[in-house]
Amino acid sequence: MDLAYIPSPSTGVIHLGPIPLRGYAFCIIIGVFVAVWYGNRRWIARGGTAGTVADIAVWAVPFGLVGGRLYHVITDYQLYFSEGENWVDAFKIWEGGLGIWGAIALGAVGAWIGCRRRGIPLPAYADAIAPGIALAQAIGRWGNWFNQELYGRPTDLPWALKITEGANREAGTYHPTFLYESLWCIGVALLVVWADRRFKLGHGRAFALYVAAYCAGRGWIEYMRVDEAHHVLGLRLNVWTAIVVFLLAVTYIVVSSRLRPGREEIVEPKAEKKAEEKEEKEEKAEGLEKAGESDASADTESGTAPDAVDLGKDGKDVEHGAGKS
Repeated sequence: MDLAYIPSPSTGVIHLGPIPLRGYAFCIIIGVFVAVWYGNRRWIARGGTAGTVADIAVWAVPFGLVGGRLYHVITDYQLYFSEGENWVDAFKIWEGGLGIWGAIALGAVGAWIGCRRRGIPLPAYADAIAPGIALAQAIGRWGNWFNQELYGRPTDLPWALKITEGANREAGTYHPTFLYESLWCIGVALLVVWADRRFKLGHGRAFALYVAAYCAGRGWIEYMRVDEAHHVLGLRLNVWTAIVVFLLAVTYIVVSSRLRPGREEIVEPKAEKKAEEKEEKEEKAEGLEKAGESDASADTESGTAPDAVDLGKDGKDVEHGAGKS
């Protein structure tokens, strides 16, 4: 008898009248908002303007969703194109199935387009949003909990995930790999924030650190999963992907730190121009204020006040003839 376990929701969708609210989609949406909100704060702190992150996310998010779905459908094509399956299900993104590798890859293309339109270097933008992406993944993984998918091997640990009987799944208690990855992503976000403050990471190195750290965790978490997947040389395809991407990210950090050390001084030319114009206005206003103070001081030192009246010896108004007999 299991004394403790994590229960799974009885349903992954709640209906508000005719409107279905799906837990999977809800988690993805919340994750995107968190990533944009936190990325905006970091972008402003680095010298950018408010709203830039959201403007570029308009390009990055749709590209990322398409890329994530494409990666999932391509690597798990048998779920949609084998005999007895309905290929139309490949478009039902709300039922789950987003590959982070495809989401980051195609999402980067969308971000590049958005950055290019605003004259912003993509590496600087990537550094700003890196921890937010990790937090978005941490939130998004709870969508798998709603769908009762992507769990690990059977276990009787107190934090085991209880799965109910359903299509392509057997009832039992399993390792909650969705929870492991969610917690790992939170740790990755904290690591990137700390390292960025400590070492002043720039030119895409904060983003590369996020990628490397995520891959390190995804490798062992992926190894625990029992859902159907393609294998290469005895390892799941996603494990190999994590290894390759990890090595690429570490290589980028090493090479980039040698070729372009330090951090970008200007991340958004538009923001820099606004700051310069503001500074010029403040200097001009300060100069006018000092000039006014200088004129007033000169009048005081000369012993006369502006528009003073010329007085005679006996203090009368000589100019107007008041002192004549």
